[in-house]
Amino acid sequence: MRLAMLGGGGFRTPLVYGALLGDRHEPRVDEVWLHDIDPGRLATIRRVLDEMAAGQPDAPRVHATTDLDTALEGSDFVFSAVRVGGLEGRTADERVALDLGLLGQETTGPGGISFGLRTVPVARHVAERVVAVAPDAWVINFTNPAGMITEAMQGVLGDRVVGICDSPIGLARRAAARLGLAPAVTTVDYVGLNHLGWLRGLHHDGRDVLPDLLRDDAALASMEEGQLFGLDWVRTLGTIPNEYLYYYYFTRDAVRSIRAAEQTRGEYLLEQQRGFYAALDGGRPGALAEWDRVRMERNATYMREARGEDEERDEADVQGGGYEGVALAIMAAISRGEPAELILDVRNRGTVPGLPEDAVVEVPCVVDAAGPRPHPLPPLTGHPLGLVEQVKAVERLVIRAALTGDEAMAVEAFALHPLVDSVTVARRLLAGYRARIPAVDAVFDRLR
Repeated sequence: MRLAMLGGGGFRTPLVYGALLGDRHEPRVDEVWLHDIDPGRLATIRRVLDEMAAGQPDAPRVHATTDLDTALEGSDFVFSAVRVGGLEGRTADERVALDLGLLGQETTGPGGISFGLRTVPVARHVAERVVAVAPDAWVINFTNPAGMITEAMQGVLGDRVVGICDSPIGLARRAAARLGLAPAVTTVDYVGLNHLGWLRGLHHDGRDVLPDLLRDDAALASMEEGQLFGLDWVRTLGTIPNEYLYYYYFTRDAVRSIRAAEQTRGEYLLEQQRGFYAALDGGRPGALAEWDRVRMERNATYMREARGEDEERDEADVQGGGYEGVALAIMAAISRGEPAELILDVRNRGTVPGLPEDAVVEVPCVVDAAGPRPHPLPPLTGHPLGLVEQVKAVERLVIRAALTGDEAMAVEAFALHPLVDSVTVARRLLAGYRARIPAVDAVFDRLR
């Protein structure tokens, strides 16, 4: 099988390749095509992969190209993890919002809207090229904001594009582990949108065991979510929220912490990755060791703004990873008929009443040779339903604004987001992003 990896010069590409090296089943991926617009980054990551594959004669062959059609043509699967505007764009996403007193974060709030505006046109172009040169391929999307971008691509590819995120699967896995259960023997009730969902139930032997976890001080406090939200708030909700809901439930705390730091997350990663790629420029040995060192450092600082000054991440979460395993499980289920239970971003089709049928939601699915199918779930109610409906309405406005160049619609998207408190501020956000990020400004060029 042939796998195309878009954004193949990105830092996390070796995670996927490492997962492929451990896959000994047939059929298996035997050819990987990396695509990136930056040939220098491509060359560096290819060296990391070459070192990973050393001594493994059956390792998937790796090719690298800056031509999109060359990478896509004949592919069975396409893994999309592109970052339009690079990390420089991410730092602007964060700083424009922070300068206006709002949350500055990559996928949640105004930064996610800016990221979506510049990414949707590129994602749609990728989808169109997949139809043209690899019409039988399945696309696995990790490009953020993952739910929004998956929905935009489904306008071209239909159900053959699936969005993935490791956050909800990691949450369900941690909850099961704290109860001494293997994830394989539990059934998960999780519902929401990408980076906006709740673990409502965890069933084992016909019983919901999540209340057991919520009553257990030590077990709940040992979870990252217990530490993020506090035991009292989790128990008030009666669910365990996805970690990104910290930005909704503790907005002022998050903004204060981010603004007090010397760097935003994007600025930290920009500096770190510049150092990584520069250190390996020129072909010095030890690319894999350097990549692994930087990866561990990166993981240890994830969501630092939500933790206390002396609070460290759980070692299992630092080692973590996860999305590469989800991607491999999807490919195995479709290509080899090995059914998998996964939480994925898929079309709603009535799974979440109150949302459009074609809206992308993040829910438990069974995946087999026919692709993913969401499980029936109890209806979403109360404030989670209202929040999901509002954020989904914003996502759909962003998609339409990005594809039409409608500036008024973009302002509407910013203004209606629950983390933006004024129409006036919404206008200033759009102006700020257009001034700082050429790819955002280009969306509206057609109206000039």
